[in-house]
Amino acid sequence: MFLTLNMNFRRIFLVKCLLLLFPSVKCSVAKWIYMAVNESALLSIAVAGNVYDATWLKDRKKLIQIKDKKVKYYVNKEQCRCKIFLNGTLQIEQVVKEDSGKYTVTVYHQDGKLNREEDTMFMVQEPVPQPILSAECMNKTVSVKCEVKHKTKDETFMMELTQDNHKKIQKNATRLELHTWYSGTFRCVVKNQVSEKTAEKVIKCSGQMDLYLILSIAGGAIFFVIFMVLLIYCIRKKKAERLEDNDEERTMQARQAGREMVVRELPQVPCNPTPKQLRVQQRPLPQPQVQQQALPPRPRPRTQQRTPNHPRERP
Repeated sequence: MFLTLNMNFRRIFLVKCLLLLFPSVKCSVAKWIYMAVNESALLSIAVAGNVYDATWLKDRKKLIQIKDKKVKYYVNKEQCRCKIFLNGTLQIEQVVKEDSGKYTVTVYHQDGKLNREEDTMFMVQEPVPQPILSAECMNKTVSVKCEVKHKTKDETFMMELTQDNHKKIQKNATRLELHTWYSGTFRCVVKNQVSEKTAEKVIKCSGQMDLYLILSIAGGAIFFVIFMVLLIYCIRKKKAERLEDNDEERTMQARQAGREMVVRELPQVPCNPTPKQLRVQQRPLPQPQVQQQALPPRPRPRTQQRTPNHPRERP
């Protein structure tokens, strides 16, 4: 642990010493610039205003210098196709692939101290070719092909073949294939850092239903089934409620009619019964009489004529 702390302290001390010795020197910054063939490129410096002394190098070979507003070429001016501005910016006209490489610029103060040093990776690319999109229907499947022609060895690009959520990507390929069960819109993209070209085509195979159509039909069927189930449920619920209401109404009517009949049948017993009522209540119930054998009717006696009553004479 002590050795680790000692080493860290030494590194921090070394960095501080370098900052004290070179307070105005800024670290090298690497950046990437892509440019298409036959275009004009500008490689700038992150320094404000004009510079006193700036030198550009390509792959560690001196290319051009400006010092005290005087320009000096280290290569053929026609072959370089370049020039430098007072602020140190380097311009390259009608760039070609051979101009690709690592460019380094060093900037010095008038007193000879280093002001800044920067690295720039400059890449020149050809525009990508136009892709060709074709399709073939077989066995209810779709086979889509995207291909490009006229590709050189140094040419680099990315190829993408997409259809909705299906995507296939390949780098530095001249042909890309995609097999799927669904028809639709297919898109092929070929691109690099300086250009991009696209081919798009709607492909439908006969005897094959589109994915969106299938989903729409399935969704409609599900919605219809749910609607019918809810409708049947509501109808049954309403019917059950009506039956319950009718049953309750009939029950209430029956109860009310029963109460009225009970009230009519039950005699009203007086609070204080009379002696006659008590005797009637105590009288034994009549016993059932045995039915006697029917006898022939007797002859009715003749009625004698009654003599008239004469009034009595008084003595």
